[in-house]
This record gives sequence, structure tokens and C-alpha cells, in this order.
Amino acid sequence: MPTFAAPDGTELAYHVSGALPGSGSFPGSGSPLLCLPGGPMQDSAYLGDLGGLTAFRTVIRLDLRGTGASAVPDDPSSYRCDRLVEDVEALRIELGLDSLDLLGHSAGANLAALYTARYPERVARLVLATPGTAAVGLDTTGEERLAAARLRSAEPWFGPAYAALEELAAGRGSAETFQAVAPFFHGTWDEAARERHAESHRQRNGEAAGVYGSEGAFQPAATRAAFAEFGRPVLVVAGEGDANTPVPTATAYAELFPKATLAVLAGGGHFPWHDDERWFTETVDTFLG
Repeated sequence: MPTFAAPDGTELAYHVSGALPGSGSFPGSGSPLLCLPGGPMQDSAYLGDLGGLTAFRTVIRLDLRGTGASAVPDDPSSYRCDRLVEDVEALRIELGLDSLDLLGHSAGANLAALYTARYPERVARLVLATPGTAAVGLDTTGEERLAAARLRSAEPWFGPAYAALEELAAGRGSAETFQAVAPFFHGTWDEAARERHAESHRQRNGEAAGVYGSEGAFQPAATRAAFAEFGRPVLVVAGEGDANTPVPTATAYAELFPKATLAVLAGGGHFPWHDDERWFTETVDTFLG
């Protein structure tokens, strides 16, 4: 597993995979795609091969500091999202890329957003998959989340999960309430989804997650202004039934850019590559191609 040194000396790990034969630094013949995980601060292993995207692209997953195979930093304040931007830039330099295609999933889209705002000339194409929106200051109303959830009303688990989501939408709820709404993050709440959900808690660095979006991490007005000037292609991917990033939120995010495409997976959740592998890989690969 390759590693490199962050600017503060923390040893960070990344994973390179691609099914097609290639040469040089990358095993795949497809151009490299740097992927930033969500969580926040979850081991990038949960991204897997992004539904088989490694058949078309060389996928590079970064383990953010304190997660996966990356070292824990000496300074816990370095977990703050804006301070992780230089880790991404250090990896670009390590890979020897003048510019890169960048994908951020969920909370990882906030890091992708900050990197793009700081280094716009280094981002050739940007993919925001069911993005978190703290970096750009977009709010999602409780009713928008509930409307996405109601698309799942025929599911046997719907009643208790929807009641829990109503509690959260009203600004109430406990840790158990958050757990109860988990089905709304997955297009299909089957055994595989339950296992992935359980594993996500084991993969996440809770201390780091608490710092990731702390005070000072985001300057939404400045990031939005940078996006208004970002003229390169952007793809925003949404799941029709995703209560975390409902379609209206994803639509508003795409509208921040001069050249953005919105792709919505019918019946999809927060992890669209699990809901329809072919749709996800073809959508992303066509955009990147």
C-alpha cells in the first residue's frame, strides 16, 4: 500500500486500483480518479470499487488522516476539513498529476469543494456524489427530507423509520433516533445494506468526525463565489430517495456552477453505486470521458 507524507509529516495511505492493464504509476489504463470518502472521517474502504468503476478508471482512494491505514496526527485540530485540503494537494503532487479528476462522496464532497475552491486550476472534472453541503451553506428543510422518505412508504420498515425522521426534522431525537432512520440512506434496506451500515460505525473515527466541520472549517460565501467562476465540468449525482441529500438540495448545488450536470438515480439512496452499479458507473464514466 503506497504512502506519502502530509505537509505536517503525518504518514497518509492511499489505494490504487483498476481492472484494465496499464503502465507507469497506475494499474488501470483509464485516467485516474481521486476519491475522497465521507462519514465524515470514515475509512475509504467503504467506497470499494464504486460499483465497478475500476473497470473504466484508475480509482485512487485516500485514507484521510486518522482513518484506514493513515496515521493519527499529532495535532487533532488538523482533522478540520479546511486543513485537510493540503493533504489532498500533497497527494496530487505525489502522484505527479498536473491536474486531476476528483470525486467527493457525502461529507467528502465538502473536502472536494474546499480543494476545488483553493486549487481550481488543479481540478479538471469534479464529481459530487450525494454531496454534503456544509462547505457551500445549503440548507435542506425537514419537509424535503420527509418528501424523499415518503417515496419508500410501501416498505415494511417504513412506519417506525418515518416517525423517527419526523422527530429529527422537528429538531428532536436521540442517538437511537438517528439509528432508526438508517433505511432512508439506502435504496434497498436488505441484509447487505444492514451490514454496510453496521460496518460504517466501526470504520469511522469519531474524534476526527467531531473536528471535521468545527468552527472555522467552512466559509460558504467564499466557496460559492469560487464555484461561480469555476468553468470546468461538474457532475452532481443524487438518489431520488436519499433523505440525506434530497433532489432539491442536489439541484441547488448544481446551480452553483456555470457548467454542472445533475444526474438522479430513480429509487436510489445515499450510496448510488450499491443501488444500480451499471447506472452509476456509466453515468460517471461518460461524464469523465
